[in-house]
Amino acid sequence: MPINELFMARTIKIDNVLQKRFSKIDKKKTKEGTRELKVYFLIVCEGEKTEPNYFKSFPLNVGCFVYDLTFDGGGINTKKVVERAIELRDSSSQKYDRVWAVFDKDSFPMNRFNGAISKADANNIRCAWSNEAFELWYLLHFYNRNTPMSRKEYKLAIEKAINEKLKGKKGGKTNPFKYSKNSTEMYSILQKHGNQAQAIIWAIDIESQHIGENYSLYNPCTKVYSLVKELNGDSQILNTEIIEKYNKGE
Repeated sequence: MPINELFMARTIKIDNVLQKRFSKIDKKKTKEGTRELKVYFLIVCEGEKTEPNYFKSFPLNVGCFVYDLTFDGGGINTKKVVERAIELRDSSSQKYDRVWAVFDKDSFPMNRFNGAISKADANNIRCAWSNEAFELWYLLHFYNRNTPMSRKEYKLAIEKAINEKLKGKKGGKTNPFKYSKNSTEMYSILQKHGNQAQAIIWAIDIESQHIGENYSLYNPCTKVYSLVKELNGDSQILNTEIIEKYNKGE
């Protein structure tokens, strides 16, 4: 069955130092004095809607073409997500700048979770994994959660955090927020009431507290921040790679 590739145009704003490296690129600029570059992402998600809906909501002015693929019905095991990412990358005529696999630990066996990450590393697939659930990334927009909790507890904690923010808003009563796993509004809600920059800092700090390669024991922990930084245009490594690619005329 043919795969429908949906690309979303984005714009990377290059700082003055990196701008000098555009020597071989057409000097045509936008009105803002920036150069638009095409960056190709392949993002394969375990979840049917939760993760894709979140990533598809990012602004379109950061400089990337983003391709999202979801699995009907969900429930795909972690290893299958990685295998699917490899399959789609290797069979596509498009040369992707980044290939990501997004999955959770949930109740999957330890060896399956660790094995999926190892397989991804061996095949140059980046993993935005979460232990135990993707919702940890949402919660970090409000406070630093560094002890394990269940998916149900994440839901209640997210609702509590957002409703506390809503209580502080002027303009009278508002309807209480109820977390919906497949919501298309989570990105905008988190941007309005949470703090993404702080979430990144806390996620990095939590990750630094774990050592070794038994990732199933990294609870809580999430690598979603790495993908978020790239989609925000904040990855110096990725930005430099793209500039060099265009300088080479690839």
